[in-house]
Amino acid sequence: MLTLLFVIVTSSITSCKKEDTSSEAVVNSLQDGTWRITEYKDDMVDELYHFTGYSFVFSNGTVTATKNSLSVTGTYSEGTDDTYPVLILDFGTTSPFDELNDDWHILEQTSTKIRLEDVSGGNGGTDILTFEKN
Repeated sequence: MLTLLFVIVTSSITSCKKEDTSSEAVVNSLQDGTWRITEYKDDMVDELYHFTGYSFVFSNGTVTATKNSLSVTGTYSEGTDDTYPVLILDFGTTSPFDELNDDWHILEQTSTKIRLEDVSGGNGGTDILTFEKN
């Protein structure tokens, strides 16, 4: 009986398909279509209102956020941080987009959703950033 249980558990674990959360896979997904921020928490405080209504387009290392006639441009790249795949965003000093400047650890990636996290080294605060495809 114990052997049968082991076989069932082992086969169910190995048959589960896991999404590729490598930084390269995330960048490839982001370059496909238009995205919006659906979650932004700064030190776990909801601050999504800063980015409501903006559409984000990622292309060849440049990210453009657009809302009505306002556009803000930044850069993005992929990398690793302590062996964790990361998405690196840099919007310069343009507020509130400068809050997104960081190397974001990739928590989840599907074809329509990318969930990121940054844990501050200074005070240990946690930021969450989620992009979803329009």
